[in-house]
Amino acid sequence: MATFISVPLKKSSEVDLVKPLSKFITATYPAGEEQGEYIRAVDELNKLRKNALGRPLDKHESSLEILLRYYDQLCAVEPKFPFSENQLCLTFTWKDAFDKGSLFGGSVKLALASVGYEKTCVLFNAAALASQIASEQNLDNDEGLKTAAKFYQLASGAFGHIKDTVLTALNREPTMDISPETVGTLKLIMLAQAQEVFFLKATSDRMKDAVIAKLANQAADFYGEACKQCQYKDNLPKYFYFQEVLSVLAAKHTIMQANAELHQSMVSKQKKRFGEEIARLQRSAELVKTVASGYDEYVSVKDLSEKINRALVAAKKDNDFIYHDRVPEVKDLEHIGKAALVKATTITPPLSQKFADLFEKMVPMVVQQSMSTYTQRKAETVNRLVGTMREATNLCNGVLASLNLPAALEDLSGDSIPQSIAEKARAVVQLGGLQSIEQLIRDLPELLTRNREILDEALKMLNDEETTDNELRTKFNQRWNRTPSGDLYKPLRTEGANFSNILDKAVQADQVVRDRYTAHCDMIALLCKPENELNAAIPSANPTKTLQGSEVVNVLRSQLAQLDEMKKERETLEGEIKAVTFDMSTSFLTALSQDGTINEEQLSLSQLDQLYGAYNQRVQTTLRSQEELLGQIQTSHQEFSSLKQSNTEANQREEVLKKLASAHDSYVEISNNLREGTKFYNDLTEILLKFQNKCSDIVFARKTERDELLKDLQQSIAREPSAPSFNVPAYQTAPAAPAGGPTPAPRTVFQPQQPQQPQAKPQPPARPPPPSVIPQAASTPPINAPPMGPPNSNQPPMGPPTQAQGPPYPSYQGYTGCYQMPGYNPYAYGQYTMPNMPNMPNMPNMPNMPNMPYMGYQQAPGQQGGYPAAPPPGQPYPGYPQQPPQQQPYYPQQ
Repeated sequence: MATFISVPLKKSSEVDLVKPLSKFITATYPAGEEQGEYIRAVDELNKLRKNALGRPLDKHESSLEILLRYYDQLCAVEPKFPFSENQLCLTFTWKDAFDKGSLFGGSVKLALASVGYEKTCVLFNAAALASQIASEQNLDNDEGLKTAAKFYQLASGAFGHIKDTVLTALNREPTMDISPETVGTLKLIMLAQAQEVFFLKATSDRMKDAVIAKLANQAADFYGEACKQCQYKDNLPKYFYFQEVLSVLAAKHTIMQANAELHQSMVSKQKKRFGEEIARLQRSAELVKTVASGYDEYVSVKDLSEKINRALVAAKKDNDFIYHDRVPEVKDLEHIGKAALVKATTITPPLSQKFADLFEKMVPMVVQQSMSTYTQRKAETVNRLVGTMREATNLCNGVLASLNLPAALEDLSGDSIPQSIAEKARAVVQLGGLQSIEQLIRDLPELLTRNREILDEALKMLNDEETTDNELRTKFNQRWNRTPSGDLYKPLRTEGANFSNILDKAVQADQVVRDRYTAHCDMIALLCKPENELNAAIPSANPTKTLQGSEVVNVLRSQLAQLDEMKKERETLEGEIKAVTFDMSTSFLTALSQDGTINEEQLSLSQLDQLYGAYNQRVQTTLRSQEELLGQIQTSHQEFSSLKQSNTEANQREEVLKKLASAHDSYVEISNNLREGTKFYNDLTEILLKFQNKCSDIVFARKTERDELLKDLQQSIAREPSAPSFNVPAYQTAPAAPAGGPTPAPRTVFQPQQPQQPQAKPQPPARPPPPSVIPQAASTPPINAPPMGPPNSNQPPMGPPTQAQGPPYPSYQGYTGCYQMPGYNPYAYGQYTMPNMPNMPNMPNMPNMPNMPYMGYQQAPGQQGGYPAAPPPGQPYPGYPQQPPQQQPYYPQQ
């Protein structure tokens, strides 16, 4: 009875993991030792997949270990890479494990860009291989029994895990072999077989009969549930595999019931319930008889049947001669208890022994995404603090320029260049003057155009692929069952629209910089001239040397010195703010391990407040100090202006000095803006190139998927019938099979099925041999032939023919092997005289029939009558019944 069910493995197509994963690592991680280590890990992962799926696996634990290790590595690597159709796209193709396909269409297969799908199929293969290893165990020793029970429970747990997770992992309808209904049935089958192994172990250990009966009854219950799953699920019987398994499950369900009744009868005997013992043995014998009559091709119950019969004969003999106990009805017997000693193994990675993650140092994608968001929040905080200080400094410079400070304090002579203006002029020349700014302004449009072209090319690829997808979807309708490109490209289009908005805002910012440069271009050009030309361009005024050494001038100089000191403190503070670093990955990993999720916003804001809270307070302090100091400077400047002698020349000179100071500040700001803009466009070019590569990769993956789907559709269309089905006439059908039930399947149906070989073309039956006669001429009479004449009315009866006779074919003169039967003319229908037929003893109601005139063929004297010559072409033989048109040939055609 040692017939155990094993599951065949799925087959996968080859997938290149190295190129896409290495490309992602190169684009994500900076060049260095860490990047090289990750790329080497990708090579190891690719080798591991080939070892697990690229070759036939032996039915050994070492092969199962390879599969489980690859499954564990998939579980470890899945959260560390952005596997999806619109990011890192890896398409995995798997064939249905049970559907062997057809001669023209091939097996059913499914291709998905999902690591969850790959994990599900690998776990299915691990469960299938575990069932095969368990089925190969020697159940005559304890070690084999323990190993079989272990792997059956592992297979049951794996199938159950697939049942619970497959729909979530795939987000679409799976193939039938990994559908929840199928794997749910396989889970029950494996659990029932594990329970049966425990029953065999208890039997071999000679445990108590009550315990063995409960174990057998529980196994029968498991087999019954599995049998119902195969019998009542509409989709399962479509598989030939499950049609064969159904018989084994039904047989084992009955056998386990018989074993339970057998051992429970022993319990009854021990309790001296001899009538109950006989009833249970009779019930057990009936169950075994049912198996022997209906499922003998699948399981053997000869030994069990003999054991039960011996026990039943002995029990009846003892009861008839000694105990005389009443034998109860089966329905009155107590129900046998159940004891489940098996449990599906919980699937919690790692499942392999001594597993080592190849990407141990790589943080999960959720942590990487949280780190990216944190980095963005940190940059916003730094930019806000630095921007606030820079805005305050620009405001300060603008106020001083409007007051012509400190140039007004330095220009007390009225005929020389103030020291501050001379320093600003030298600074502008050192920074490159007008040529530097004009070159930067000329470069911006080229950088902008390059970025526009990259973005437009990326979006064009998406548009072209989406157009093709929509056309094929319109053509094939529901057959085109892949994700619409319009839905798949939504994140990419959102990202592209964001880049387009960024470029539009950059264009507006560039125009603002150009307008500002145009407004200060003349004064900047004046600052770039030699010192003598600059001095000549500044109007002279009456000297105001009387103000030198006055108290108001000293106060203004002191206030301006404080303002300069505050600007230096801001520069130092800006450097400190930019230098702040903190590794948030540890906090995110801790939160992920403890809670299973990461509350990035809460953790990031809390950490940024700790890092930049003190700096924020210092920035606010400098803003308040600047506001107070500018107020004091404006008050002192009003007093200073009232002491100065006002005239037209002095006002013109002061106005020019203000413009020169403002031009210097504008030059510095415009130069910084243009350099930042150039850096922005260069950085954006790298980002857009990555975006373009992402679009190119997904379009290529979609094209590959499209070609595969078109190939499958062509095969599917080729398998479809070209005309609707119709009823075949009854006389054209093959003869019915003899009664006695369907032909049982072979015993080897439970091993992994091999691909079916195409059957040879059936050969037609051999032609019957020609009559073995001596060919004679048509005009020569046969030897010893009786004389021609009217037929004798008392001819002896003819025996039945020894073989099937065909219709009478006409004979032609001159053809050898064809002769005339004596006394028979097939062409004389209606021209002969029927002899009188007297009443026969067996036919009393048959009246005599009078003679009818007979006319034979007329022939020349001295010649024997023969068949007439053949008629002219196209004319029928006279008197011969015509065949119906298009009659089927008697002999089969080659």
